[in-house]
Amino acid sequence: MKPYLLAVLGAFSLSACAQTDSPPAADPAAPASATQPAATASAPKVEPGSADERARDAIRKLNPHIRIEHIDAAPLAGFREVIVGGQTLYVSDDGRYMLQGSLYDMDAKRDLSEASLAGLRRDLLKTIPVKDRIVFSPPNPKYTVAVFTDVECGYCRKLHSQIDDYNREGIAVQYLAFPRMGLGSADFQKMVNVWCASDRKQALTDAKNDRRVPTRNCTNPVTMEYDVGQRIGLAGTPLIVAPDGTAMPGYMPPKELRAALDKLAARATGAGAAGSR
Repeated sequence: MKPYLLAVLGAFSLSACAQTDSPPAADPAAPASATQPAATASAPKVEPGSADERARDAIRKLNPHIRIEHIDAAPLAGFREVIVGGQTLYVSDDGRYMLQGSLYDMDAKRDLSEASLAGLRRDLLKTIPVKDRIVFSPPNPKYTVAVFTDVECGYCRKLHSQIDDYNREGIAVQYLAFPRMGLGSADFQKMVNVWCASDRKQALTDAKNDRRVPTRNCTNPVTMEYDVGQRIGLAGTPLIVAPDGTAMPGYMPPKELRAALDKLAARATGAGAAGSR
């Protein structure tokens, strides 16, 4: 497994962002698909001579083509917060030092790095319209989660086999495509077939049960959704993203996911009440 950030930065052994499989080269025999292009990310604007500019330039020294999602003042004095490849880094204001890992507020008992990433996930998910997702929902869901899925992975199939149970727990599941074998692979084409089907819900269910889905090509969001998955640091499928942007630890059984979502909601309510006092 090749760590994604190690590949893009080319210098540091940054962990926790390895895909399940390295994407292969495109298969020339695979049918062409008219996919929606990956969203073009605009680089964060920085003022000339500012600490933000020095942080940006320090990262670009490692790789001039790196895609930086976010630069802002860090909660840690003397550092800027930079999000790259789904990880939060901290670069000193003079651009000389870089720290990796979670920044934890001991008083608030809060992972500040994860909070920043959650905000980025929320923003990026807003770029994917609901019409481009495959939605399984109860009539009046209590929670709606986004799930990056692949038709081949075992835990993706396990999650989908329990989709009715998630719905009974009041959880709507909005699937997004993440062909873990990469763009241009046979896996990618299977997901295009699903997203181009007239009944996408049935096609997804069929694909996850090794039933043939006819080859189809159409304008589809698979490439765009794959790109968003990479940008939020997806390390493996399924990735469940809660309404507040929190990434769940892979597959979770229906009742466990409901309990986790209840806990996040209670925490948010408590934080809001504390902030209003």
